[in-house]
Amino acid sequence: MFRASIARIGRPAGVRAFSSTTPRPVANITIIGHLADTPELQATSTGRELLRYAVASNHGPRDNRQTSWFRVTAFENEGPRRDFLQSLPKGSLVYVQGEARMNTYEDADGKRQTSLSIVQRDIQVLSRPRDTEDVSEGQAAAAH
Repeated sequence: MFRASIARIGRPAGVRAFSSTTPRPVANITIIGHLADTPELQATSTGRELLRYAVASNHGPRDNRQTSWFRVTAFENEGPRRDFLQSLPKGSLVYVQGEARMNTYEDADGKRQTSLSIVQRDIQVLSRPRDTEDVSEGQAAAAH
């Protein structure tokens, strides 16, 4: 019985569990960082609505901290999930899982450019920024 569980754990990474669909290549990305601003609702040229937001992720030693900015797109239908995303304040610490794609395009000067496109699959809020009004009111109440 113990050996059977080891065999299941030791399955090679390239082997999938049974599935009736063919494997599809996909590039996944996980980002933990702070929202640069409240997610913004936008419409595509076809009229489909989507949410866009940016996540700032810091890396490197404290004395030489670097920030990477990731632009994320979320296709959420009207409803509670979209409302939740739109209610997230700037500075919220989020855990985003998404699909990453490289897009190539020509800019206004005719130069070929490449950009990273991230489509959100899941988002979790790890913490929200402290409300500065509540903090100052609490300090004023403590002073009395």
